[in-house]
Amino acid sequence: MSMTRPFIAPLQFDDPIAAYEQVLAIYEANVAHLRDAMKRFVAGEDVGEHVRGCYPFVRVHTDTVARADSTLAFGFVAGPGTYETTLTRPDLFARYYQQQFKLLLKNHGSHHLRIEVGTSSQPIPIHFSFAEHEHIEGNMSAERRLLMRDVFDLPNLAAMDDGIANGTHEPPPGEAQPLSLFTAPRVDYSLQRLRHYTGTSCEHFQKFVLFTNYQFYIDEFVKLGHELMSQASSAPGDDYIAFIEPGNMVTRRVGQAVQASDAHGSLPPRLPQMPGYHLIRADGTGISMVNIGVGPANAKTITDHIAVLRPHAWLMLGHCAGLRNTQQLGDYVLAHGYVREDHVLDEDLPLWVPIPPLAEVQVAIEAAVAEVTQLTGHDLKRVMRTGTVASTDNRNWELLPQRTPERRFSQSRAIALDMESATIAANGFRFRVPYGTLLCVSDKPMHGEIKLPGMANQFYRDRVDQHLRIGIRALELLRALGVDKLHSRKLRSFTEVAFQ
Repeated sequence: MSMTRPFIAPLQFDDPIAAYEQVLAIYEANVAHLRDAMKRFVAGEDVGEHVRGCYPFVRVHTDTVARADSTLAFGFVAGPGTYETTLTRPDLFARYYQQQFKLLLKNHGSHHLRIEVGTSSQPIPIHFSFAEHEHIEGNMSAERRLLMRDVFDLPNLAAMDDGIANGTHEPPPGEAQPLSLFTAPRVDYSLQRLRHYTGTSCEHFQKFVLFTNYQFYIDEFVKLGHELMSQASSAPGDDYIAFIEPGNMVTRRVGQAVQASDAHGSLPPRLPQMPGYHLIRADGTGISMVNIGVGPANAKTITDHIAVLRPHAWLMLGHCAGLRNTQQLGDYVLAHGYVREDHVLDEDLPLWVPIPPLAEVQVAIEAAVAEVTQLTGHDLKRVMRTGTVASTDNRNWELLPQRTPERRFSQSRAIALDMESATIAANGFRFRVPYGTLLCVSDKPMHGEIKLPGMANQFYRDRVDQHLRIGIRALELLRALGVDKLHSRKLRSFTEVAFQ
């Protein structure tokens, strides 16, 4: 015996809004089915041998190579054939799905391509069906929790790998080509992990993201966020309406009405592993900032998950060791290349793959440095060097014998060393998210200038606020530039998925 799962037969659409609404209807029906069964199961009822709900799918088919000449890296399929993916959280991804559907129809023409939406055979794991603030499984006994495995579908890691993004996925004969980098279970998995790691709901993440490896930057971001919220919006482009902190603590801007969902926020007993903070704009194009802590493993972990939200750009703001004697503490380094000795992405992105600088991002960062520092020409170049950044997974690289690191850095012409930048850039390249790096020299260990408490404290006071404001300004410049300039064809591979 099993409870009949909701099934809505596939239908074809030439209207992106109607296609989205069908995705929403299928998802909501299947999730409601699972939630209802779970509540009865927790209450001790017999809900049957197995209860299943399934994700909606979207499929497109075209018999022609004809399509519009788009400058974007997404919104069209590579050639004739059938392409398909499963979808999740249409409430969260409403704008995103509608944009993708609209571009597919526009670029291929509704006479050549229809959007087909239906109920897939991919089960929704019961854990991914819970509402944001539901924790009903915590009320079960250990015996009842064990029985849940027999009644409901649990997360299946085999349905969540990154083969599509890595370019290694090969569909079996007769199976559709992938339409998106991420399947629905992979997205749901990351949404759950984001809440765990950052202490904030995925709904709060914005389309532009800053990463840092120091709490000092977060402290300044929090200070700036509260200052903005206490002031009426006045400057052009200053459309931030709320500031979110871990625990989903919401501060609304002066003049903004309190929302019912604000009451769900509560101060966490301790900070999460990689706390997230969000300057919110109504259209989602504000700025999120995450303290990833130290090391490439953290950098990979958080970008693996934020990537499913399809941000428009992410930047690394951190400290680095200056490798050139001419550099001064507090100088900036704008990375235009990376030596990848972080090792965490070696299996996903071969080392022979170059991670190129992205012109739009580089120009925006340099313009932001000039604007915030009020320097030009030689004076600007004196405080900001452009060059290669080496990233290592060995925090104590200075202690390696026989000067082997120094030799490698010299051969690579690297001008700075850190532990996270190459990982964040490489994962941006891998997941088609525009990326950039602006570091600040905090020590010069190869030249006898190591971090000492007094020196470090003075350095932080002098540079952190300015560095953060440069990062924020760079993202605002990228936002003003427009999505079509950011997501250009340079990040697209030969055989690419249609969704951004």
